Amino acid sequence: MTHAPLCVVAGAGPGNGHAIARRFLDEGYRVALLARRPNAHASLELARGFVCDLEDPESIRATFASIRSELGDPEVLVYNAGPGVWGDIEELSDESFERAWRVNALGAFVASREVIPAMKAAGHGAIVLVGATASLRGMPKTAAFAPAKAAQRALAQSMARQLWPGGIHVALVIIDGIVDLPWLRAELPDRPDEFFVQPDAVANTVFHLAHQHESAWSFEVEARPYGERW
Repeated sequence: MTHAPLCVVAGAGPGNGHAIARRFLDEGYRVALLARRPNAHASLELARGFVCDLEDPESIRATFASIRSELGDPEVLVYNAGPGVWGDIEELSDESFERAWRVNALGAFVASREVIPAMKAAGHGAIVLVGATASLRGMPKTAAFAPAKAAQRALAQSMARQLWPGGIHVALVIIDGIVDLPWLRAELPDRPDEFFVQPDAVANTVFHLAHQHESAWSFEVEARPYGERW
């Protein structure tokens, strides 16, 4: 029996994570959602949820072992985890700085290692990481977030240079803007619709990257609303 291809979305909270999962589901993929909370995938009935702590390498390895056992090898990994840890260097604790790095960089490193062997054997696959503008410039309140995202971006570059020749497309989407989420809308009630980054639009970009022709692969795509200054 031939199964539909499998996409793993690591970091499956509301907003971009759910939108990316829905996009792949709509295109006939099976989807595995990784989230810390067991009910994070409740609104996506066709997706398979796995509880996973993306700060913890052992949790990541155990989760991917379960995915391989129950669903098979992923053809696409979307690493969407990356909580904002905000504060300047005088405010942040050691633990906050380390947590930002563990989720954004170490988690991406371990999750990628879990899917690369099968992708290499198959001769194709896609790993798409969802990054942030903070990876390009550090502002005062991003003393933990910017270094973590910069490490993630450098990791993605290194993987792309190594893995592209083997048919594995590694790409990075840099989000520049505020994602349209209800709680952010409540905090910014005077901002117009066009101020926000739309999760469905991000999902379209991610899906497109995972399906580009290998003769014209993109590595880095910046996604921002037109009103964002850059």
